[in-house]
Amino acid sequence: MVSDISDQTFIDEVLLSPVPVLVNFWAPWCGLCRLISPVLSSLEADMGGLMKLVDVNADENLKLANTYRLTTLPTLLLFDDGKLLYRIDSFHGRDDLRATLNRLMQQFTYSA
Repeated sequence: MVSDISDQTFIDEVLLSPVPVLVNFWAPWCGLCRLISPVLSSLEADMGGLMKLVDVNADENLKLANTYRLTTLPTLLLFDDGKLLYRIDSFHGRDDLRATLNRLMQQFTYSA
């Protein structure tokens, strides 16, 4: 299940998570953010608990947005064992995002 996290819960929910975490930085005014939300939810369901998805409202969590030097929204960051492994901040629509995430998850599940 997608959960909204903040500056205060980021360490526990992301950096200390026992499973990999895909962090979706978004904002309410971002049309592309709303467009990709179903793709992300579907990916999380397909992973069956091997990964969790969390949302971070970049407008409400400027410290995190600055820490990870966001330049565009949406930005997706994949963390495992507290380390940033992969960053997706440029894609061309849902199909491109789905293909990128599927490739990434295949690599990730093979190495797990």
